[in-house]
Amino acid sequence: MSRHAHDHDCTSPEHHVHDADGYLQAVEKACGERGLRLTPLRAQVLGLIAAAGKPVKAYDLLDSMKAENGSSAPPTVYRALDFLLEQGFIHRLASVNAFVGCHHPHERHSVPFLICDNCQAAIELEDERIPHLLETQAKTLGFTPRAQTLEVHGLCASCSAA
Repeated sequence: MSRHAHDHDCTSPEHHVHDADGYLQAVEKACGERGLRLTPLRAQVLGLIAAAGKPVKAYDLLDSMKAENGSSAPPTVYRALDFLLEQGFIHRLASVNAFVGCHHPHERHSVPFLICDNCQAAIELEDERIPHLLETQAKTLGFTPRAQTLEVHGLCASCSAA
């Protein structure tokens, strides 16, 4: 199994999207190609997620936006998150109820994550065999999958060594 080349190890403060500005530009480009609008609010939410360097919870986003803008209504932030999720620009980590930027904003995909319970690193695995195997096994059993969420909790290499 491989990690994306842009992932840093868990000794780095940035574990998922390491270049927030480049990431925002990639999402803007993907929006343009799809005929979508990346509103200032959506861009702000995406920027906060990308800059966090670890999974970020919705209420932390709200707090950050209140600090920057004076106030932000929760429904508008949740609508922005819904748009970003729907377009595959971010992933929701269900087990920790948090969001991370996606390494591949140009394509929608389901990927497994390794989540460190100590430093909260979220490592996006790029092994297409895993979601494919899950889907194949489900269909073999007569199950029609609609979504996949695979999150493996434990300790990253750096935290294990510490």
